[in-house]
Amino acid sequence: MRDNSKDDAFRDSPVDDSLDPIIPIDFTPPTAKKDGFKFRLSALHVFVAVFLAITGTAAWFVLTASSVYVQTNPATATIDVDSGFSVPLGQRYLMRPGTYQLTLRNEGYHDAPVILNVTEDAAQIHPFDLRPKPGLLSFEVQAGGSVSGARVMLDNIDLGVTPLTQVEVEPGEYEMVVSLDRYQPWQETIIVNGRLEEQAFSAVLQPAWAELSFETEPPGADVIVSGELLGTTPLQAQVLQGAHEVTLKLAGHKAWQDDLVVTAGEDMLLPSVSLERADGLVFIRSVPGNANVTINGDFKGQTPLEVALAPGREHQITLFRTGFNNAQRNVRTNPDEEQDITIALVPVTSMVKIQAQPADAELYIDGEFRGEANQTVELLSASQRVEIRKQGFVPYATTFTSRPGLEQQIRVNLKSLEEAKLESIKPVITTVAGQTLKLFYPGEFTMGASRREPGRRANETLRDVALEKPFYLSLHEVTNGQFRRFRADHSSGVLQGSTQDLDSQPVVQITWTDAALYSNWLSEQESLTPFYQVSGDEIVGYNADSTGYRLPTEAEWEWAARTDDAGNTLRFPWGEQLPPPDKAGNFADLSTRTFLGQYLTAYDDGVPGTAPVGGFTVNARGLFDMSGNVSEWVHDYYGAVGTLSSVKEVDPLGPDEGSFRTIKGSSWAHSAITELRLSYRDFGEEARDDLGFRIARYLGE
Repeated sequence: MRDNSKDDAFRDSPVDDSLDPIIPIDFTPPTAKKDGFKFRLSALHVFVAVFLAITGTAAWFVLTASSVYVQTNPATATIDVDSGFSVPLGQRYLMRPGTYQLTLRNEGYHDAPVILNVTEDAAQIHPFDLRPKPGLLSFEVQAGGSVSGARVMLDNIDLGVTPLTQVEVEPGEYEMVVSLDRYQPWQETIIVNGRLEEQAFSAVLQPAWAELSFETEPPGADVIVSGELLGTTPLQAQVLQGAHEVTLKLAGHKAWQDDLVVTAGEDMLLPSVSLERADGLVFIRSVPGNANVTINGDFKGQTPLEVALAPGREHQITLFRTGFNNAQRNVRTNPDEEQDITIALVPVTSMVKIQAQPADAELYIDGEFRGEANQTVELLSASQRVEIRKQGFVPYATTFTSRPGLEQQIRVNLKSLEEAKLESIKPVITTVAGQTLKLFYPGEFTMGASRREPGRRANETLRDVALEKPFYLSLHEVTNGQFRRFRADHSSGVLQGSTQDLDSQPVVQITWTDAALYSNWLSEQESLTPFYQVSGDEIVGYNADSTGYRLPTEAEWEWAARTDDAGNTLRFPWGEQLPPPDKAGNFADLSTRTFLGQYLTAYDDGVPGTAPVGGFTVNARGLFDMSGNVSEWVHDYYGAVGTLSSVKEVDPLGPDEGSFRTIKGSSWAHSAITELRLSYRDFGEEARDDLGFRIARYLGE
């Protein structure tokens, strides 16, 4: 509620006429704005806003930037920041993390554009080295005065020849060598400062020669030092240091030679040399040649011969040769004169009668054809080679000296090549391992056994065989000692507590491949072509033309075991009936009754297992243990065999392939009539304690 008392008081108060009157004026109220308050942007406002933005950015940069010190070598280098924002603060820069490109510059150094990688570390140092520019070098050489043409080398790099100025060389330490023909090299270690700094170097070369004086009597001789003509005497010449051969040569005189060592700088006055008058040269020939020559009684050699003889005197030349009369000649020579003399020798001969068979053989004396051999020929009383030849015969040659006054004959019977070949064949050979092999010339025989023969097996088919190739066959089976030369660690084992491994016992516990590889090894020891072809440790074939050691073929083994010189074919080595006689061989007998179920009850060889080879009776061919002791591997694959026919098998080598190998002969473990027969055939592939082998080889051409 409004208080009207104040208004009433105002109306009731007296009026003061002294106060100025209140004069009313016109008043127009402002029009109300439709949009409210309007802000007007002034320059001050813009300035403040920009200032605040810059201040904020600067504060942000300062708070997030790192203090970076760019350390240069040299320290005086100027730094230009080519990319990236930075604020220099004395020797440091404020930089935010990132990559910057700088250029470093300093006088005497190459400008260095570098990449600066700034990390987030608050304070960091980045060192950089500037590469100095090369130095500018000059070289001066003194050799009794300034000289040009001297070669300058720095660390074996050729800078060229003097004079050399303003040569750019990278700073560093160098080995400088200065060389000039006929002067001693100069060597020094120098330091190149670089940075375009000019440096001068000098070298003083010392001569590499000495002055030598030469004099001769008479004068005018050529002076030749190490093959170089320097002039004629008297002569003063510069000679390089070192060892030299000095020759003084004057026509009509003997050359004078000496070795001289020259030291640089040490001049020499050599003593005067008196040259001798030159010898005369005489070239001596004789007919025939190769005559011995003496001059004044001294032996000089054989013709043709060149000799130097002292001038102005007479010399006696004497020639002599066996079978010829001596010849003499006197000669006189002048200085530097050359003579050529020929002296014919008179032969001393005698007549020799030559008789030869065949009658149309030809005669050669010292390689010269002289007609048919049957003639009386005049021969020198000297050693000469006499040959008598005929096609298809072995030539005869001898050294013969005829004796004058004696009747002499040469009687020759030429041998045909076939006769010589037969004579050269050895009937018995011995291997490097100690085996003895006997040569056999086999023939035709019938292998196998008749169906009516007791003990005969189905695989013993009768067949006719012709053995045409002579062959060697070992007298004994291969022993442990002989096999261990090939395979040192082999052991034949133990049988019933008794060793089978003595050196003299036959080797057992070996496969057919072991036996074939041993045969090849034996061939290699004697430089023979191996019979068996090997791949790895396996036998893959054989060379039928080889004369190397091998296993005997089944046909060879049976021929050697069953036949005799009278043409008989044997059933047992001792004959036709059992039991075997005493010492007939090592079989299953009373000595094996404790561990073998079948044995010969009426025979005792005293050996329960293998016996030393060669301890029992030889067979008809002089071979040991072809029956008994151990059975033997032979070359052939085991397989079916042919039958009797009109076509004989010639030197058969068995089937071309198979799973097993053939085994021949009985052993200490056999006693039955089947195994004791020589036609018995067995087969196998595994090693056994009663199975070994013997070796054979063909006779070479």
